[in-house]
Amino acid sequence: MKIIEQGRGVSSQPEAEQIVSSLASSGRYNPHHVLGIHTTASGQTVIRLFRPGAERMHIELHGYIVEMHRVHHAGLFEVPVPSTITFHDYRIFHTSGLLAHDPYAFWPTVGEIDLYLFGKGTHYDLYRKFGGRLMHHQGVSGVAFTVWAPSAQSVSVVSDINHWEGRALPMRSLGSSGIWELFVPGLSAGAMYKFEVITATGQRLLKTDPLGLGFEMRPKSAAVVVDPLRHTWHDQQWMEDRRHATVHRPMTIYEVHLGSWKRDNGLFMNYRQIGEELAAYCTEMGFTHVELMPVAEHPLDESWGYQVTGYFAPTSRFGTFEDFQYFVDILHQHHIGVILDWVPGHFPTDDFALARFDGTALYEHEDPRQGFHPHWNTLIFNFGRREVGNFLIASALFWLDLFHIDGLRVDAVASMLYLDYGREEGQWIPNQWGGKENVDAIEFLRHSNSVIHERFPGVLTIAEESTSFASITHPLNCSGMGFDFKWNMGWMNDTLRYIQKEPIFRSYHQNELTFGLLYAFSEKFVSVLSHDEVVHGKKSLLSKMPGDVWQKFANLRLLYSYMICQPGKKLLFMGGEIAQWDEWWAGGEVQWSLLQFPYHHGVQKCIRDINHFYQHHAALFADDTSFHGFEWVDFSDSANSVICYLRKVPNSDKALFCIHNFTPSFFDHYIVPLKHVRRLHEVFNTDDMEYGGSGKIRWAACCHADQHGNFFQADISLSPLATTIYEVEWQ
Repeated sequence: MKIIEQGRGVSSQPEAEQIVSSLASSGRYNPHHVLGIHTTASGQTVIRLFRPGAERMHIELHGYIVEMHRVHHAGLFEVPVPSTITFHDYRIFHTSGLLAHDPYAFWPTVGEIDLYLFGKGTHYDLYRKFGGRLMHHQGVSGVAFTVWAPSAQSVSVVSDINHWEGRALPMRSLGSSGIWELFVPGLSAGAMYKFEVITATGQRLLKTDPLGLGFEMRPKSAAVVVDPLRHTWHDQQWMEDRRHATVHRPMTIYEVHLGSWKRDNGLFMNYRQIGEELAAYCTEMGFTHVELMPVAEHPLDESWGYQVTGYFAPTSRFGTFEDFQYFVDILHQHHIGVILDWVPGHFPTDDFALARFDGTALYEHEDPRQGFHPHWNTLIFNFGRREVGNFLIASALFWLDLFHIDGLRVDAVASMLYLDYGREEGQWIPNQWGGKENVDAIEFLRHSNSVIHERFPGVLTIAEESTSFASITHPLNCSGMGFDFKWNMGWMNDTLRYIQKEPIFRSYHQNELTFGLLYAFSEKFVSVLSHDEVVHGKKSLLSKMPGDVWQKFANLRLLYSYMICQPGKKLLFMGGEIAQWDEWWAGGEVQWSLLQFPYHHGVQKCIRDINHFYQHHAALFADDTSFHGFEWVDFSDSANSVICYLRKVPNSDKALFCIHNFTPSFFDHYIVPLKHVRRLHEVFNTDDMEYGGSGKIRWAACCHADQHGNFFQADISLSPLATTIYEVEWQ
């Protein structure tokens, strides 16, 4: 193209001085007021650009390359144009060489409704408007950048298109909302960027996008522009069926840390490969759901994902945004639900992320007694600030919407509910009534559950809550928190404490098996054997078991089958199903090589079979939230460490009789006080030889009747360290 030099008619030196001064002060709030198409003091229309450090600049005008005039040594350039000029008539060169329309010739991409809803804390589609989003604006393709930084003097987009120069792309302030905005035409997916924030004190901060959809591989931290709509979904039937699902369905959850489930020659696998293999494995093993430890972007592998810096982005460790969509899609096509660990309770102190984002405590509390978490050395969200609550709720909805996630397991709820959590006297500030309950966090959780269930019927919310805080899973209209389920930490602690005791001592601790039934139906529970129980010196599940090698494996089969038979949904952490000897280590992988050994293979087969058995017997799941589905038969035989009970289908005569022998003793004739039972038919036994069991010969159960023909007891053989399940035929 021919280079044309335009005539003079540009700003005078005093006027140029004033413009440059404006860009360094008040113009920081509205660079569009001085950059783009403007009229000089002499009445001449000009196109004005600011390129700090540049000596020459050109633009494309009506298809010709036109040299601009440097009107100020700071890097202010102008070129006179006809007064009829529009942004369609010219394009500018960015430092990288990108030729595109002028960012300062466009109207804002954020409207009054957006500002109003965000200020109220109810902009639930925030993830579609804020951050760096691909869009068509005024007929032009590009990326709209939007960020909340109310105390900043100025905010700029720094990117690979401007060599990370903060003065090149200043953003426009949208007034008291605290929102800054800029549309940059010509940018496409893959562009990297951050925000340069100049604080009220003049400090320069380089921050990553709080609503970024993608990020560079750690330790780098720039956000990456992503097209979130590239994936074509194939899970329509699953999504339709999910809308009508209830809590009265079987749920066996396989908890997975993606980085250490499997590796490829020591390296991370891609979401797609993991998805294919995990879907096939869960189908074979009878797991109905996968629960992923956090996959939101995080800088430190050792945090396992619980110190999040990207609340709107799947981590780049395992692939792209679209790769993770494929991961969920393929699991759904195999009829496997996907639950995601979500961490709204705290966030890390990394300088590049949310911490003191605009130079002030924006997302966190200023007072460390409210804003700093001593357990994890992290910051606590200011749940009482509407914009912060909006940010977090939008994050939850984002995963459910753009990734079709089926449930959120909310991490560390107890730390959110209590102001004194992890603190000594004097280290926390009471609420307005002098109590320790975090009123703002409670309202945030109720608000979150309300919106999630309204917008995504069938999606589950699950609380990791370790205290006795009341009504976690009760409905909102009954003053509850509105969660669908709560992790049953009490059951887990009691059961593991009991099972680790030598069998000879278990008779003195029978109440640890039975106590949980006193509150089992006060909430809707998930019984868990999670990752937290196999790290930090706690040993693997197998290594916790007492006795010789045979007894260890028998105890483990007994433990898992006991969980399956008890009320509540079920969760097992990866590695437990193959009886891994070692604690979980996030830097390795599940010890799959152990499956060459019969005992380990036997445990895996036992867990596979009982998972499928569970799914096909409604008595174990149809009503596991009330006593109508559970009936004690005998919990008093502490001398033999045996308990037994019925699991029932409401309004049906179908029932299963479950009996657990927690000693290595074999009982030839064990008498059970079962009334009105004509016949017991054994349908599952963890002592089966194919599982690595003892193989002792068992004979069929015999039911005895009194002189009137009324059946009043059963005589059975009881396998050592085993769960036996019988189908019941009533009189």
